[in-house]
Amino acid sequence: MPTIRVECRSDHAYIGHPLAFYWQDKRLEVAQIVSEYHNPAGYSFRVLNEEYGCFELIYDLNTDEWSVQQGA
Repeated sequence: MPTIRVECRSDHAYIGHPLAFYWQDKRLEVAQIVSEYHNPAGYSFRVLNEEYGCFELIYDLNTDEWSVQQGA
């Protein structure tokens, strides 16, 4: 599985907030963070991209990796 790249702004939290991510060889900017969830295993952000719609960006603290799901 290819590594998912996510660009974040980190003001005070470890992960911060996603600004853009790479999906199907395209850089997609985050137009809006619809919701975010933090738990001991990691972070999850439901985000909106103006062209492709909603995505779920999930960061796993144990593996130090991101995953992405479209239409989440």
